[in-house]
Amino acid sequence: MRDTNPPLTTALPPTFVWLFATAAGLSVANVYYAQPLLATLAHEFGMTDAASGMVITATQLGCALALLLVPLGDMLNRRRLTLFQLGLLAIALAALGCARSTAALLGGMLLVGLLGTAMTQGLIAYAASAAASHERGRVVGMAQGGVVIGLLLARTLSGVVAGLADWRAVYFVSAAIACALLLLLWRTLPPAQPASQWLAYGALLASMLDMLLHNKVLRVRGMLALLMFAVFNIFWNALVLPLTEQGYTHAAIGAFGLVGAIGALGAARAGALADKGRAQWTTGAALLLLLAAWLPLGFAGTALWPLVVGIIALDLAGQAIHVTNQSLIFQDDSDAHSRLVACYMLFYAVGSGVGAIAAASVYALAGWHGICALGATVCLLALLFWRLTLPAEST
Repeated sequence: MRDTNPPLTTALPPTFVWLFATAAGLSVANVYYAQPLLATLAHEFGMTDAASGMVITATQLGCALALLLVPLGDMLNRRRLTLFQLGLLAIALAALGCARSTAALLGGMLLVGLLGTAMTQGLIAYAASAAASHERGRVVGMAQGGVVIGLLLARTLSGVVAGLADWRAVYFVSAAIACALLLLLWRTLPPAQPASQWLAYGALLASMLDMLLHNKVLRVRGMLALLMFAVFNIFWNALVLPLTEQGYTHAAIGAFGLVGAIGALGAARAGALADKGRAQWTTGAALLLLLAAWLPLGFAGTALWPLVVGIIALDLAGQAIHVTNQSLIFQDDSDAHSRLVACYMLFYAVGSGVGAIAAASVYALAGWHGICALGATVCLLALLFWRLTLPAEST
């Protein structure tokens, strides 16, 4: 289904590009604020350490349910939908800060995961639809860079605010930021192009299955995303174990995530290369770097600097692949950008889950070297899959 509106040819002003990146970063940050607060939440609400994991589970369930909301951007006015969701997110954050029972806490976390994720992915699709075709990769790359920085800095900001006040202040401050962002977006968001064809919600979801069955670029890029996010979760879920054994505190372990922010700097560049027809070259180079990163990461148990180098390489390669994937699936001037991003994130969810489960099992059996072997093997599979599917993707 093609958009009957003529494709955009005017470049999106830099102010709008930065606006999308900032809004996406602030939206996704809400999903990760709870992670440094688990011990505090468990104490206040009388939960055991094991039961406190329900907080993250509720948030992740909300993230999964958000994939049912993201496609609405292809049916409703994206500008109005974005503002409405942001208003609901501000209310959910304030309500979460007022939670007095475990049920209210978990319900608030679910809503924040739902609306924060829907906002983030909706903004990516909005940016893709607002950008001209010749700059779409760069714009999506900038927006994705905002997402990376938001999720990496969320834990740090949460810890600082909670340290100065308490955990409730984290969500009250975030609610205030959401209100300020709502006013800013209301005044400055570019108008959204109307959909070329109305679809009922059921038909909207059914069309996503059709995309998965018939869109070869989506399937290939989705599978690369699945493998790449599996690699990410194999690494990040297992890293805490050897570092804890070496005596690192939770704060110090969390600081390693900030190193990955350097990878966000390469995100927009990868999108710009895709705009110039270098998407396959970028993908191949990034997959090789992703594989090579496991060599220095193998020294995580004995040295610090190789670990830092490996994290930078891993995140830079992963973000380059992620942005290139999205640039390619958004390449056409289409009225299906929201559904495309929802389909793509299905692969992300599967890869993240499989990687997390595999990391726990392999570390128990073979330790950190087993993790490195597993990560490198998945990278090799991704490289082989990319090479074998080059003709298929271009058809």
